[in-house]
Amino acid sequence: MDLIQYLNAGSLGTLVFYFLSFIAALLVIIFIHEYGHFIVARWCGVKIEAFSIGFGKELFGFNDRHGTRWKICLWPIGGYVKFEGDANAASMPSASDDARTSPTSLHAQPVPQRMAIVAAGPIANFLLAIAIFAAVYSFVGLGYMRPIVSEVIVGSAAEKAGFKAGDEITAIAGDKVIAFNQIQERVFMRPGEELTVDILRDGKSMSLLVTPQAKEVKDNFGGKMKVGQLGLRHEPAADEPLFKTYPVHTSVVMGVERTWYVVDLTLKFLGKIIVGEQSVKQIGGAVSIGKGAGDAASGGFLNFAFFIAFLSISIGIVNLFPIPMLDGGHLVFYALEAVRGKPLGPVAQEWGFRIGFSCVVMLMLLGLFNDAGRLSNMFGS
Repeated sequence: MDLIQYLNAGSLGTLVFYFLSFIAALLVIIFIHEYGHFIVARWCGVKIEAFSIGFGKELFGFNDRHGTRWKICLWPIGGYVKFEGDANAASMPSASDDARTSPTSLHAQPVPQRMAIVAAGPIANFLLAIAIFAAVYSFVGLGYMRPIVSEVIVGSAAEKAGFKAGDEITAIAGDKVIAFNQIQERVFMRPGEELTVDILRDGKSMSLLVTPQAKEVKDNFGGKMKVGQLGLRHEPAADEPLFKTYPVHTSVVMGVERTWYVVDLTLKFLGKIIVGEQSVKQIGGAVSIGKGAGDAASGGFLNFAFFIAFLSISIGIVNLFPIPMLDGGHLVFYALEAVRGKPLGPVAQEWGFRIGFSCVVMLMLLGLFNDAGRLSNMFGS
């Protein structure tokens, strides 16, 4: 089945829905990211020339009372805030003297202020995720099943480790467990790693050593990844609550913990890609993100909100990579300036931005290449 047949089969409306879901998720995340840069720059007294969602030709926009041009551009795959003294959307310093001397120029600000402005974008992404998680925990509730084992799969890692039906799991590798779904979360990225699991059995505390079995699973596009599995099942009791809500202050703390968990999981996953334990084919591009957005939106508002939170965290992490052009690259430049007592020379910065641009393009091409392979799997059958 090729793409044309797929469209002719009546799925054009589905593709439009997925595309709109993708755009909606990106617009929220990009706006929050750029607004982080914007508001901190405004607090620091920096003049802001443009706030753009998207790149390329301006579709529409307006000027606010501070002279900032707010605009939506043709290609909504990113955004930027252009400050006084910037030569381009990547905040490369202008060659003019005003870039370093004007009191309202970004590049005339002390290093701490510039670092705060740059870091505010990724921080805003993390704050968005925390806010979404906290709101869900407060007003909807957290899906909850007690971490009690109903069945141990024959031949599984759990059976070999000595688990029994009725065991209540309280912690895995030192991380507290209060719900059954957290068991999977704790072992998901730890295939082949020996873990200490604390349990309650017949009212007595004890610990078991277990090594999650590595299992290769497919995503919706045919991509593969290795995950850890214990082999435990839970059958919810008839009176077991489906959701449990929490006070706002508790929800905020839980939102912070959940966001950090996703950051930690993502960094571990990237580390496994670097050392070859996971395939680079897991890196996706716009098509993968678009499908994820559509799938989440199809599952309802709650799923879509969680998708935005997870994607916002991912974008925050990626922007902190020490690559020139990204926020992390700017932070590296400013840190070097703080150590040296003066900024890097224009030639060094220009070459840094060129290298950074090349790295970003290569990552995008890798994602598109992987997407093409997944689409081939999807439509080739």
